[in-house]
Amino acid sequence: MHLVPDFDFGLWNAWILLTVYYAGSFLPFFVDSKTADARMEGEPDLDEAGPGIRTAAIVDHAILMPLTFLYSLFVPLESSSGWLYLGLMLCAVATAMAAASSFVFATAPLDAPMTNGIYAFSRHPIYVSRVLVFAGIGVAATSWLFLLFAFIDWIVWWLAIPEEEQNMVAKYGDAYEEYMRRTPRWIGLPRGSRLPSSP
Repeated sequence: MHLVPDFDFGLWNAWILLTVYYAGSFLPFFVDSKTADARMEGEPDLDEAGPGIRTAAIVDHAILMPLTFLYSLFVPLESSSGWLYLGLMLCAVATAMAAASSFVFATAPLDAPMTNGIYAFSRHPIYVSRVLVFAGIGVAATSWLFLLFAFIDWIVWWLAIPEEEQNMVAKYGDAYEEYMRRTPRWIGLPRGSRLPSSP
């Protein structure tokens, strides 16, 4: 692993993984753009958000996302290393999670919390996926700096999520509180669920 990249601009660099991830995140919005647009309109503006959500949104969207993309242009993937394959697996999981959460976001009913699909296993799958893609790139490119980006992103959302969840409880009431009781904040099996027993 290295902190400072080779600064080798090229096609086989980490930007490929981020581009695939962001494409996977936004493509499902084209499934039902009217529902996605209506859901976005129902969200509070950044000016109306509390300090935790506002800070997280600024750090994540205005700083980390552009910074990681620019940095990824110059970070070659380690094609001769086993780290590449582990990183690619993490990035594939992250992209699938992002696409699945965006699909639910674009198709779920507007008058109820999103609780189906990937949201049955994580209350915040898009945040989990972003941390995973940064970590995956860190592993695939053997870049400590991308691992640091993953850690910063996780800390930012770890601090902001309680405020976001209070807003969801205020909006959806008991339905969201029940969802919080049964669904892990980050990732896992819903509480009270059982894996099918093997014969």
